[in-house]
Amino acid sequence: MSERLPDRADVQVGRAADDTLFVQLAGDWRDGAARPPAGEVLDRIRAARPFRRLVFDASALTGWDSGLLTLLARIVRGSEREGVQVDLEGLPAGVRTLMALATAVPPKEDARTPEPREGFFARVGSDALAFVTSAFELAAFVGETAVAAARGLAGRARFRSGDLALFLQETGPRAVPIVALINFLVGVILAFVGIAQLRLFGAQVYVADLVGVAMVREMAAIMTGILMAGRTGAAFAAQLGTMQVNEEIDALRTLGVDPVEFLVLPRLLATSLMMPLLCLFGDVMGVLGGWLVAVPVYGQGSTLYFNRTIEAVGLAHLFVGLFMSLVFGALVALAGCLRGLQCGRSASAVGEAATAAVVTGIVSIIVATALITVMCDAIGI
Repeated sequence: MSERLPDRADVQVGRAADDTLFVQLAGDWRDGAARPPAGEVLDRIRAARPFRRLVFDASALTGWDSGLLTLLARIVRGSEREGVQVDLEGLPAGVRTLMALATAVPPKEDARTPEPREGFFARVGSDALAFVTSAFELAAFVGETAVAAARGLAGRARFRSGDLALFLQETGPRAVPIVALINFLVGVILAFVGIAQLRLFGAQVYVADLVGVAMVREMAAIMTGILMAGRTGAAFAAQLGTMQVNEEIDALRTLGVDPVEFLVLPRLLATSLMMPLLCLFGDVMGVLGGWLVAVPVYGQGSTLYFNRTIEAVGLAHLFVGLFMSLVFGALVALAGCLRGLQCGRSASAVGEAATAAVVTGIVSIIVATALITVMCDAIGI
């Protein structure tokens, strides 16, 4: 037996008196029935103007749902804007109740209190206070990390050796491919730019000196540090931020375990130990990138290229680059862990912590590079 389709809905508009318009609703107004378009019904009501009172007749109505309420709400709003009195007594009790709830408290355009605009000096003051607060938090974190490192040197730090081994693998071997690729390409770029300028003076043979000194002393350490800030620093911030959201760090404090000692110290040690090795590998790849341009492309001899590199790059350049990488590794780990521990209690805060860790790590690397370069120049290295 087939299911009976709902009756067709209908609307009749007519005048009950000179100043009164009645709207008769008939049929089934539930979803699935054929209903007249709302725009057509509104046009028929507008065409019957002028009138001062609007009444409804729903005696022939067999069913209704929210679609009828939507139509009635549009009719009532439009009529009230025209100053027409609307009488809902002819509608079913349920419809009247829902219409009363929908129109009980109409929104006022000026009801919402405007947010006060913060003045210039107020913004400067709040930013200054935020800067001072973050400076104190940074100093406290560095102090706690220094204490944890001292306990680690004394053999009294509490962290799992398995965590340290895991972080050594994450920050070392697994970062080799991207470090090799980026430093190799940087060597290629330096060689192309160097030869393009040196050949103006007939001194393109010195491209090996340029690539070797630049990569070993500065560029390999900087590029590796920036890569680790985006790769490892963000990972540390996301890991600790997720633990903060899940209240795992609070649980460690409740158990009497120092989170800095248990979570930060192994990450700091692993990154600081692996960064000089990655930098050394980056030095080799950068020199090979320069060789790829100087020898196969511009026809220099391999022996000449490597001899020039060995003569130009001294131990002082190598030690400066390795020292930079050691500092950069510590800065990347500290930035990632600090932002992770400062993470809020929501999922979006984890992403913000990871972003802040990358920004903080890169900025600290650039600042440290400038300071170390000035110091080396002052002492004549």
